[in-house]
Amino acid sequence: MASPNPNITLPKSYNDLPFTQIKTQHYEKDPSIIILTLYRPKNNNAFTNTMMLEIEQAYSMFNIDDRVRVIVVTGHGRIFCAGADLEIGFRKTDEAANEHRDGFAGHMPNNAVKGENTNQTTPRSGGRVTLAIHHCRKPTIGALQGSAVGIGITMTLPMNIRVAYKGAKIGFVFARRGLIMEACSSFFLPRLIGHSRAMQAVTTGQTYLASDPVFRDLFAYTMERPEEVLPKALEIAEEVARNTSTVSTFLMKELMYRDAGSAEGQHLLDSRVIYELFQTPDNMEGVESFLQKRPPKFTGTMENTNVLAYPWWMPIDVRAKGGPVAKPKI
Repeated sequence: MASPNPNITLPKSYNDLPFTQIKTQHYEKDPSIIILTLYRPKNNNAFTNTMMLEIEQAYSMFNIDDRVRVIVVTGHGRIFCAGADLEIGFRKTDEAANEHRDGFAGHMPNNAVKGENTNQTTPRSGGRVTLAIHHCRKPTIGALQGSAVGIGITMTLPMNIRVAYKGAKIGFVFARRGLIMEACSSFFLPRLIGHSRAMQAVTTGQTYLASDPVFRDLFAYTMERPEEVLPKALEIAEEVARNTSTVSTFLMKELMYRDAGSAEGQHLLDSRVIYELFQTPDNMEGVESFLQKRPPKFTGTMENTNVLAYPWWMPIDVRAKGGPVAKPKI
């Protein structure tokens, strides 16, 4: 397994990072749980280039930091995320169409978001945030305490678990903006709620309550009040952090999303992966703690666990002019 990126510097604490449009903090009851809060209080946490870069940076650290076991993502105030900041809008530049990465291309005007650094030469891409969450080796739990539309909801699709306020308005509104699904949502949404209900959500472009049957399988829990959402997400995070191996949860997510395409192919794949996990430290600790009737103390990481079959698919470089970056291991 490749070693962590040497160019990433891990902080002593996630409480003190100088982000401007997100906030990160350790959960007081369990510091291995990080709470990431979308934070644009005057703009309903609308998505910007700065927010994209800050989430991407935070996840690059979470991914390789052995102190981090679970991430909980929520929003500040009554809205989780209002989607793309339409004051900035959508523009084309002179980039080739096949080199654009989804979202919001173009040089942004100096006054696009008054008083904020918008990093004007870099396009905003919801896909980069989605992939940062998807690639992270630590599970993420979404705590949607309020409404989420567009990128506000599509960024949550790669998260392992989602909890929402039942009255939150959820919208895949692209057809009503003359656009298409973005941020990899055409990959994730039908897998999560089925093609039929995914087609309903995107064909109408309507906002539905989180409790609506169209999203029946999207949210693990829909809470009666907004203030109940984050505590429920943290309760789940504590359960995961205390009792599960991050290696196991990561590899099982990968097996589901990067399957072999048939029951037979998947049988060969999971047989290979589970065999390589036999007698690893986490496997031995999981068995011993169960037999001894005590909480487990898992220490495994993808760096210290020898899973030779990983990755079993063809890794793809999604940067402009990218392509395959390696060969599958099996």
